[in-house]
Amino acid sequence: MSSSPQAPTHTVTADGADIRPSLTVLSGFWPAATFAAARALLAADTSLLLIRHDLAGIQDGVVRRVVRTGTGIVEDEQVVLRHGCVSCTLREDVLPTLVRLTRTHPGRDLVLMLPEAVEPEAVAAATAHCLVNGAPITDLIRVDSYVTVLDAEHLLDGLASTDDLIALGIQAADDDDRALADVVVRQIEYADTLVLWGQSRDGEFDTGRMSVLLQRMAPWATHLRVDGDLVDAGMLTRQLRHTHRHRPETPGILARGLQGYTLGAHEPEPDCGVVSAVFRARRPFHPQRLHDVLEEVNAEVIRSRGHLWLASQADTVIAWEFAGGGLAMGSLGHWLVSLPEDRWDHVEDQRRLAAALDWDPYYGDRHQHLVFIGLDIDPVELHRTLAGCLLTDAELADGEDTWRTYPDPFAGCFPLSVEELADTDTDTEGARSA
Repeated sequence: MSSSPQAPTHTVTADGADIRPSLTVLSGFWPAATFAAARALLAADTSLLLIRHDLAGIQDGVVRRVVRTGTGIVEDEQVVLRHGCVSCTLREDVLPTLVRLTRTHPGRDLVLMLPEAVEPEAVAAATAHCLVNGAPITDLIRVDSYVTVLDAEHLLDGLASTDDLIALGIQAADDDDRALADVVVRQIEYADTLVLWGQSRDGEFDTGRMSVLLQRMAPWATHLRVDGDLVDAGMLTRQLRHTHRHRPETPGILARGLQGYTLGAHEPEPDCGVVSAVFRARRPFHPQRLHDVLEEVNAEVIRSRGHLWLASQADTVIAWEFAGGGLAMGSLGHWLVSLPEDRWDHVEDQRRLAAALDWDPYYGDRHQHLVFIGLDIDPVELHRTLAGCLLTDAELADGEDTWRTYPDPFAGCFPLSVEELADTDTDTEGARSA
């Protein structure tokens, strides 16, 4: 991309109206359903520009870009990239293409359909931080909504899958070791709008159960159901475009709880068999007792997420993510209480506010916050099991110096450097347990 500066473009009229073209980002692991939604939007507005990138040849450094409207194909080109990875594609072709199309087709809205292995949060990060011709693309384009389309016939299998992208041959880079289920849950959780497309092959009850499951997994999103056999393109357009649902300040899933956003809904009563249980506590976990129940607490779970603190590593915020049969845990940086106050200026305002509202005189901002979502799980037994991993009164009385000497199966998994600040975007691949 060129980095030469460009003169600012006027995107607001004299009466304050925003005249930037609107961008709707469509993601989904099952391209047939995602493309069906895109075709419906094109049918309702033939001036709409749909941009797709085929990454089948990305390992060879080649990407196919197709731009179409409701009346036909505008562009169909192969793009050669210097590096075979999705982030390079976003920087070197996707964002510049969006900017170019706003200039060559002024006044026309855009839909960006992401390849199945791309997570919308990566696009949001690129949109926020990568410059095109020396300026952010939001100078020219208003990002309206991130929509994820889920195929009702395959959703539950995808969430339960233990396959990884490399085994499926759709990895986004040579070192892409993500699991299929990881991609699906992140597409669900980042979206501001979720569309359950079509019907389950097991009937209406199962389709309804998946709708409830999606609401429990992403209670912050707008939820829609579309019968794939009969689509009202006009209604779908009104539901998906010009909604102003995207909030760029909303953090990714691992930072939501730390910054005071909803991490999950406590719905312990089954609805179509779906249960969502939230576990919160002030006391730290005993490392050995927690390690001993990792498999047990996730046995019937489709998705669990959140953050925790271990008595033996009392300075560290530890991330917790379970999907597709695998649990990932890693460092999210320091708890604020363990940082010198002069470093708090480097922490997000929202996190400092959330910590202040829930500050404990002894524990500071340290706490447990975990969410478990699954079919027919027992929330009472789950709570009992996790509560049994917390320090007892006698252990609490021993103090932190003693806690740090506990036998710790997680020792060395979540390192913190002296210079590290509380960074809620830190990588979470410190440890992974099946």
